[in-house]
Amino acid sequence: MEECPRQEKNLAECSCTYGHCDRKGLCCECLHYHRKRGELPGCYFPPEVEMTYDRSIGRFVKSTL
Repeated sequence: MEECPRQEKNLAECSCTYGHCDRKGLCCECLHYHRKRGELPGCYFPPEVEMTYDRSIGRFVKSTL
């Protein structure tokens, strides 16, 4: 992965609780990764849903109702 000039700033706002993620603070990489898997990144979810690590679009829709 290339270095991101905004990584530190992104980390300050990143709400992902998955500690072993090597894409943390690299929003573009995170979006591409989850999109390939048919998911959304953790930052799209409320904290209580994000902690379940269910990144499915269906779970996102349920969390917005």
